[in-house]
Amino acid sequence: MHKIFIILLFASSPLIASHQDGKSEIQSYLKAEKLQQEKKWSEALEILKLLLKTDSSNVEYLWRTSFIYSKIGVDQKTENLKQQWYTTAAYLGKRAVTQHPQNANAHYAYAVAMGRMTEFASTKTKIDNAKLIKSEAELTIKLDSKNAGAYHILGRWHREIAGFNILERTMIKAIFGALPGGTYEESIKYFERAILLEPLNGIHYYELAQTYLARDKSNDKQNAKNWLNKATKIQVKNKDDIENKNKCEALLKDI
Repeated sequence: MHKIFIILLFASSPLIASHQDGKSEIQSYLKAEKLQQEKKWSEALEILKLLLKTDSSNVEYLWRTSFIYSKIGVDQKTENLKQQWYTTAAYLGKRAVTQHPQNANAHYAYAVAMGRMTEFASTKTKIDNAKLIKSEAELTIKLDSKNAGAYHILGRWHREIAGFNILERTMIKAIFGALPGGTYEESIKYFERAILLEPLNGIHYYELAQTYLARDKSNDKQNAKNWLNKATKIQVKNKDDIENKNKCEALLKDI
């Protein structure tokens, strides 16, 4: 009875209670991190939202929650719903970079969110956000040169700018004066770097193939086919892998 009383006494003390709360928070975070790695976005998000309530300035909670909002937003049924998710992602991403400017993942999550918001936006919105997305992706690489996602963003950025027509380029010049970069060659370079860092991520192969098709020079169709064929041989481990493989196979059929 005495031993039980002592245990209860210590367990009820503020110091021990605080220690137990901290341990529980760490365990919850590790679980969320594992779920995120397994692409179980919704399950990870529920834990991270609770963690943010306990510590709203924690950079790991902020950038991971932002990133997952961007991921889940893609699957929403309407453009309005997608933008709601992306807006939350951008809000959290901006908080992360503002409070933790030296954290590479914070800049990456913010770049992802802004890229998602811009993907199907008007030309003016795309141009308005272009410099910010490029800057955030470049800052990510400056802080972490092995962040494959940031190279992927820059690959898409250069392809997008390279595909602008004369009117759109005139708008860019009027707003920014000049927008350095924006070539298919730069896009190819960045996607190849992303593949080198993440050879098992089929989305890099898919987007690289899209760049070759957009450039449409001699042998570019064959180059696109070669990369897509490589992607279809990647072992499927999760839902994202299945979706990427399906995209690559569908594009192969269209070429």
